[in-house]
Amino acid sequence: MTVKNKVIVITGASSGIGEASAKLLASNGAKVVLGARRESRLQEIDNDIKLDGGQATYLKTDVTKPEEVQALVDLAKSEFGGIDVIFNNAGIMPSSPISALHIKEWNQMIDINLKGVLNGVAAVMPDFVTQKGGQIVTTSSVAGIKSFAGAGVYGATKFAVRNLMEVIRMESAQEGTNIRTASLYPAAINTELLGTITDDATKTGMEDFYKQVGFTPDAVARVVNFAVNQPADVNVNEFTIYPTKQA
Repeated sequence: MTVKNKVIVITGASSGIGEASAKLLASNGAKVVLGARRESRLQEIDNDIKLDGGQATYLKTDVTKPEEVQALVDLAKSEFGGIDVIFNNAGIMPSSPISALHIKEWNQMIDINLKGVLNGVAAVMPDFVTQKGGQIVTTSSVAGIKSFAGAGVYGATKFAVRNLMEVIRMESAQEGTNIRTASLYPAAINTELLGTITDDATKTGMEDFYKQVGFTPDAVARVVNFAVNQPADVNVNEFTIYPTKQA
């Protein structure tokens, strides 16, 4: 398996898709470097991975701060000798109608969902260009490929991420740097995202819907593992992940 021995940085690793991916990748032999804002959760996950025989380390990381994302990547290099993959997974989803004018939340989504991804890209790009190889996996959303009322700004950040990943893939091919990208478009996955919604009507509707159709983050983790597991000359770059019963 090409996952084995790869050094993989994961943001948003303290729960949900990030946690599930870290544990699965580590169980398959990857060396995982965990970043998130909740240090206590990172420590727990790090311990779980090591108790299971895996290799891991962690650093408290706020993806809105470029220097902290850079420090996470630097930790990967100092601890494990390099960097092969970054999984830009940190994100929030405080959805609401545009007319509700939750402007502070708009800016938070832009800072975390879009600028946080850019900070991850900037932190690994010099190494990936120099070594002429690497992979950038990023969590977008089904809201990054189709529009949903009540998720205008959230969707805008996720559409932007989709475009960014495809342009990186194209430019890398043109420049001969062999940087692969993979964009994930999860639908109703039961994570902590719903807890970031403050608009009461939106939250109630989303919670009811997710209770009906949502499934666990392990489904997305398996897709991440599949993407990372491909040989260097294969770029599987877009994955839409729906629960089977979601219309």
